[in-house]
Amino acid sequence: MSIDAFSLELGLAADVRSGYPFRGAIDEVIAGGVLVAQMKDVDATDGVRWSGVVRTELRGRKPPDWLQSGDLLFVARGDRFFATCISTPPERAVCGPHLLHLRVRPGSGIEPAFLAWQLNQPPLQRRLHAAAEGSSQLSIRVGEITALRIAVPALEQQARIVGLADAAQR
Repeated sequence: MSIDAFSLELGLAADVRSGYPFRGAIDEVIAGGVLVAQMKDVDATDGVRWSGVVRTELRGRKPPDWLQSGDLLFVARGDRFFATCISTPPERAVCGPHLLHLRVRPGSGIEPAFLAWQLNQPPLQRRLHAAAEGSSQLSIRVGEITALRIAVPALEQQARIVGLADAAQR
């Protein structure tokens, strides 16, 4: 079976931005109205572990980019880069400044779960590691992520690939 696909730069298919810009440490506010997903809460296999996420109040002036179902969180620091597609957050939530927040643009022809799967595959992982910078801690710049060329097969093929990957993981 052949898979017809075209390629494009990730930045043409998805908005890529840094997480909410907290100044300093993220203070836990027990009665806070916002959840903050941080690197420690994100796993390539399990997604976001919402039960351990810090609750706080946003004090900055920047309007938040609320996390939505189908958004991707990308760990772009450390020795392991990966993306995870989130399901619906349990409440209003943002991601911390050390995560990248990707949102697939409507009409782009890309399923978010497929994009997360593709970003985690060896060919793109090799490109990400080649572009990483830093001496004590590696990191990837937003421009490097948006410039990544991704393959875009038909939506049915994307769904089939994600289904196979999920079955293999189980």
